[in-house]
Parts: sequence; structure tokens; C-alpha cells
Amino acid sequence: MCGLLGFLTAETATTEVVDQVYDALHCQRHRGPDEKGTWHDSHMIFGFNRLSIIDIEHSHQPLRWGPADNPQRYAMTFNGEIYNYLELREQLAAQFGSEFPDGKIFNTGGDGEAIVAAFHFWGPESVRKLRGMFAFAIWDTETESLFLARDPFGIKPLFIATGPGGTAFASEKKSLLELLSPLGLSDELDPRALEHYTVLQYVPEPESLHRNIRRLESGTYATVQVGQEPVTTRYFRPDFRVRPFAEGAEQERYAEIAAALEDSVAKHMRADVTVGSFLSGGIDSTAIAALAMRHNPNLITFTTGFEREGYSEVDVAAESAELIGARHIVKVVSPAEFAAAIPEIVWYLDDPVADPALVPLYFVAKEARKHVKVVLSGEGADELFGGYTIYREPLSLKPFEYLPAGLRKLVGKLGDRIPDGKRGKSLLQRGSLTLEDRYYGNARSFNDAQLRSVLRDFRPEWTHQDVTAPIYAESKGWDPVARMQHLDLFTWLRGDILVKADKMTMANSLELRVPFLDNEVMRVAQGIPFDQKITNETSKYALRKALDGIVPDHVLNRAKLGFPVPLRHWLRGTELYEWAETQIAESQTDHLINKAAVLTMLREHKAGISDHSRRLWTVLVFMVWHGIFVEDRIKPEIQEPTYPVSL
Repeated sequence: MCGLLGFLTAETATTEVVDQVYDALHCQRHRGPDEKGTWHDSHMIFGFNRLSIIDIEHSHQPLRWGPADNPQRYAMTFNGEIYNYLELREQLAAQFGSEFPDGKIFNTGGDGEAIVAAFHFWGPESVRKLRGMFAFAIWDTETESLFLARDPFGIKPLFIATGPGGTAFASEKKSLLELLSPLGLSDELDPRALEHYTVLQYVPEPESLHRNIRRLESGTYATVQVGQEPVTTRYFRPDFRVRPFAEGAEQERYAEIAAALEDSVAKHMRADVTVGSFLSGGIDSTAIAALAMRHNPNLITFTTGFEREGYSEVDVAAESAELIGARHIVKVVSPAEFAAAIPEIVWYLDDPVADPALVPLYFVAKEARKHVKVVLSGEGADELFGGYTIYREPLSLKPFEYLPAGLRKLVGKLGDRIPDGKRGKSLLQRGSLTLEDRYYGNARSFNDAQLRSVLRDFRPEWTHQDVTAPIYAESKGWDPVARMQHLDLFTWLRGDILVKADKMTMANSLELRVPFLDNEVMRVAQGIPFDQKITNETSKYALRKALDGIVPDHVLNRAKLGFPVPLRHWLRGTELYEWAETQIAESQTDHLINKAAVLTMLREHKAGISDHSRRLWTVLVFMVWHGIFVEDRIKPEIQEPTYPVSL
């Protein structure tokens, strides 16, 4: 779990460019405070910040490996963990060991060599054999070609930029911003990405808010030749098409789900340092912690909350920890702490994410890092097993499907005439739309009229369908819940959930592992029938049945809450109202944002006329981001990592 940085030069690497790459490592020092490693040849420059988790004494990076006739052929940098690395090493040694003196393929005990050896023997398709989270780069010194890859779900980030000077890539966009000049690129913003952000609350892959910096998408790999553009290939295509439970075989399927999850947790516990677990009051994190206890009876769990009633699961999490026998630690976040941390948090994010839950996540990660170096968490369960409340919408909207298209449009127009806030308006409006038109993920804050009033350069043709249409095209014929899950896997999960999970934990040099997002868990989750995911009473039905006896009863059928934030109240009160006014007044985004319209929203919100909290937060986070990365007006105090090498 680390930070990687690389620069493939179009011409011979100069000393100046080598030094610039090495200097840019400092921007991601928090990702790997244990070691810094560098390596270069005539074209490839690698830098690496290491957080030592497995094979601490030996698996240094950049890593060199090669076959018997050229043992230094490959150089690699790798961020992540491969949980089946022991099995891969055994398979590779059994299959190819005879090609090496004394059958010795590996020189370390880590997972990095398993990746590069697999690539050597099996080629790009080797990524399909990796069970874990990863972003890595392999440079072949013989063919002078670069191979980049990201894990199927996008747990680990990889930014990329290509210009006349070559191709650069990094775990943190901040490092690439330092290298735009030698790449021959500008730092101009992308107005379409900004509009997508205001609609979705995150910047969707492969975009970033900088036009010339993109992200290698989740589930893809790329090959790059010297002086050429990257060629990208998608290797991961999930299939949520239903495979019905055989009559009377329900319990067998529940047992299969439980077994896959238990195996995943067991492999995610592999580490040479202490592993803890985040614990909210919901079923997902509780299941992970309960299964982790089977492998570490001294497990420490961590939760966070706020003092305001209704915005904390601290008590439920504490009860869960007591029942499973874990030592439990709580971090309560005050409004003052919340506001003071925002600039620092936005700096760590690279691109804005308007999800206020990332603030308490930052604080609980900071607390956890005092005790452990790795934590498990429950991200991904909702997307794989059907956990979001919105997934039940097809049940309530099913009657609209029987209406002729013309009549459905009339129903929508009728809904438009109902005053805002009146019961039935949203139902009629959404019922008149197709799934592709109405559903684009969990974030729905601005409508077109509101966007037009806020964005100076609003373009109605830049819609959510820019992002969602290609994804929906791959799920034609699936049931509506399967299509929503599939969409969320490529939008909300990788754009919001996993970004905040990675950025907020790595800000504190803490590795976060997500056992639900595992190849084998995905295999058993795909194809679960509609009625085994969503019912009129609950969500994640099959998962809840599978976890009966693993998760305490008081959590098993409890509604999801997560880490809620009392943002609506704080933006009306003394906690955040004046802070918000100041951000709007001082922001130099007048050419992008109609600040008068934003100020009107803030005052309407304070007066209780409308709840604008999500819209306000989206704009305010962007203003802070712009103040840091464009104006250079806001200068967060980023501390040098001072954590011990191991825990």
C-alpha cells in the first residue's frame, strides 16, 4: 500500500527530468512514509513511497525481476495488495521453476514478484489471476514497453497524462501537476468535468478536473511504447444477469455466499503488521469484523460519530463490538474539528468529492493509525448484493411500465405542475422516465434549472448520460436492479465510495482493505435473483440470510446508516454558516460560478425555505479545491508523516 510515480520519456531522460520526478514524490509522501525508492534508465523513471505491510525487510521498490537469462529485465512499482500471492507464487514455481537455477523463481517473500513473474509468463491476461487491489506499472527493458494496470473495482487510483514529453502516471494527481511542464502540457481546467461533478458530486472516471490529466479506468490495463499514446484494454466486465436459485436450494446459495466472504476475509487478514477493522452500526462492517475475529481474537475496531442525536451509530457499533468480543475505540468529531480539517482533506482528495461522510472517515482513520497499520471495511456490499434503498424504486414504479409511452409523458407533465415539496411530485416525474433517464447513481442534487443558475458556462448537452449511456448499453435485457447495480459499480462506487476510502485512509498512512470487493465474492454475488436482493421490507436479502449466525441479531436486519453528517443543521447554524459565507465571498471562481446565486441558496437554507445542503456542499468543496489547486490562495498545513515503521 503505497504511492507510485513514473515518467516514460519520449526522448532520452535528462538529469533535469529525473530530478523533477524524484522531487514530485514528496506530494504523495503520506502514502508511504516508511521508505522512498527511485530508479531510472534511458527512458523510464520510477519513484516510490512505501508503506511496508508484507515482507517488510525485503520487498523494496522499485522492484527488479527477470527470467534466468536476464534477471534484471523488468522494473516494477506496485500500489496495493495481492491476497492470493502465496497461491500464485506456488503455482508459478511449480509450472516454471525448472527454468531457474535450483528452481528459485523469487528473491523476496512478497506479493510484488508474483505480479511481475505472472506478467512475464502469462502476459497481460495475468491481471485476471490477481485477487486483490492494485495499480502497478511494469517496464520491460528488453522491449522498451510499459504495462499499466488497475484492479477490477478501482480500489487503488492511477492518474495518467500524456504529452509531447512522454507519459507520466501516479497514485496522486498532485505529483502529476508537478510534471506538466516536462510533459509539455498545460494545467487548464475541464469545464465538462466540472459540470459532471456538480451533477454527480464526484468527477467520473476517466475524467479529472484538469483537462490534461486523466485516470486509467478501473478494470483496465494499458500498454505504452516510447513516444506513443497509451493503448487501453478493458479486462473486467461484470455480469449481473440473473441465474435463479434452484427450487429448495436457497440455503445452499446462502452458504456459498458466507463461505466466499469468509475466505475473502481470511486472505485479507494476510499481513506482517496489525490489522484492525472499521465498524459502523450496519451489517456490512459488522460482518467483516465478526469474520476477522476468527483470525485475530485481539481485533481492534474503530467507529466515529457526532454529538448530535440521530447522526451517530456509536452506541450500536459499541454493542456489536462487545458481542463479537472486539476491543473498540470511538472518535467523536466536533463541528470545529470538521470545519478546520476541510482544506487539508480537500488537498488529499486531488479532485473534489462532495460527500461529507469523508470528513468523519478522515478522523476515524487518523485515530485508527495510532493503533494499527491496516483496517478492513465493508465497502462494496451494497453494489454487489443490492443494498441501497433506491434499488427498491423499480417495485414502486412498476405500475408505470404498463402505461403507453405517450401517457407516461403526460404523467410526467402533470408531475411538473405540482408545486415543489408536495407529495407525489417526484413519483410522477420519475415514473414517467425510463431507467436510463432517471437513474444515474446515488447523488442527485442539482436539476438543470438550478445548474443553469449556478454555473456560468452551463451546457445542457453535457448530461449524466455522457457518463451513464455507455454503461447502460452493456446491460440491456437485465432486470432493473441488476442494471442499477452495474451502473453504480462504474459510477458511484469508484467515483465516490472508493475514492474517499483510499484518500482518507492514505492521508493517514493507513491501508484500507475491502473484502466484499473480491473476485470470488463477486462471483457468488453476480446473478442473484431480483427477489433475493430487494423485497418490500428489506434490501440485501440473500446476504442477510447468509450472515445469519455471523452478525449479531440487533444488526442483522437493521437499516443502513453509515457515517451520517448533520450538514443540513450545521449550514443553518453557528457551526458552518459563517464559514460557508466566507468561502463564497473569498473564492475567486466568479468566472465559473454565479456566487450571488450560491449566496441566495445559503440564505434560503438558513431561513428554512429549502434544504440546499447537498447543493451548497458540492459548490463549497469545489471552491475550496479551486482555492488550493488553482488560486494558490488556500494553503493547507500538511504535516510530514511521523508514524512508526510498523505496528
